[in-house]
Amino acid sequence: MPLTLAEAGEENIIRKIGGKQEIRAHLENLGFVVGGTVTVISVVGGNVIVNVKDSRVAVSREMAQKIMV
Repeated sequence: MPLTLAEAGEENIIRKIGGKQEIRAHLENLGFVVGGTVTVISVVGGNVIVNVKDSRVAVSREMAQKIMV
């Protein structure tokens, strides 16, 4: 399921990252790697705030749709 459907506070394992190569590289630089864990903190106006690799990161709804957990 895409990250946008994950419950807040629930730890999820990243299964797949879709999109073009430059989008995947950008997300990887932010810490989104396959096999890594990600926790949704909150959803604000469609944007998703997550905890990944001990950092809080805000990603747009479009980016979050490409991250499968």
